Amino acid sequence: MAKQLPKRDLENVGLSVTGACVALVTLVVAALIFMVAQKGLSAFIKDGVSVVEFFTGTKWDLANTAENGLPYTGALPLIVTSFAVMVLSTLIALPIAIGSAIFAVEIQPKFGSKIFQPLIELLTGIPSVVFGLIGFHVVVGLMKSVFHVSTGLGILPGAIVLAVMILPTMTTLSVDGLRAVPDGYRQGSLALGYTRWQTIWHVVKSAMPSLMTAVILGMTRAFGETLAVRMVIGGIEAMPTSLLSPASTITTTLTTSMAVYAEGSAQDDVLWALGLLLMGMSLIFILIIHLIGRKGAKARG
Repeated sequence: MAKQLPKRDLENVGLSVTGACVALVTLVVAALIFMVAQKGLSAFIKDGVSVVEFFTGTKWDLANTAENGLPYTGALPLIVTSFAVMVLSTLIALPIAIGSAIFAVEIQPKFGSKIFQPLIELLTGIPSVVFGLIGFHVVVGLMKSVFHVSTGLGILPGAIVLAVMILPTMTTLSVDGLRAVPDGYRQGSLALGYTRWQTIWHVVKSAMPSLMTAVILGMTRAFGETLAVRMVIGGIEAMPTSLLSPASTITTTLTTSMAVYAEGSAQDDVLWALGLLLMGMSLIFILIIHLIGRKGAKARG
């Protein structure tokens, strides 16, 4: 029979292993942030790209150079398109996610737990390229036939595809948030004479921090999605003039341009600046989630 370690030694081993895991994760995160920040800031410090021009310029063309010898680095069209797709997809998915969660938790809980939630989890596992293919052949074709446009590509089809992609995340988190509300809230509301739908409304208000977290996580997923959006948005790096004009987001520009230019060039550094902007937005979203979580914890006492 193998000799067992003393309890104190066993505790020290466990502490060392778990501490090493935490240190490794912290090191990886810090290294990623440092690398992206160093590369991204090089565009402004080393290459002399104007910060104002980067955020407010409307011409993005890394293949050609301006009079100052630098490529055209106006990222405003990419920023506007990224936020437009994110906001529109969230507006499409949000009422569907909240309504589905209310039905699955408050109206038909057995159906929600046995049938609806497994279906949502199945939708979560579908690769993004599949959503892109369906979007390209179905959504883009629908845009052509309904709006009589030549390509059918643009912000609107991208938002519709993204809405379907973020729907499982928002729905699952909304369901969890509603289920976390104590049953005493429901019983107390009914005992006071409120109707079923008035009670549901009070439950939704009680779960508001969790529902807001679901919205922010869905927006984060939409802001960082690449492949599916790239297949239906058009890939034209210009300021969009309508919801059905071909455009490009930050992520689609990164994927199409990163392997084109030499490492260390001004074009490469500008693309890293886009990556830094994307990472900064993700960190802001995470910060908002933590603030909402703290506010919800304080509200619950």
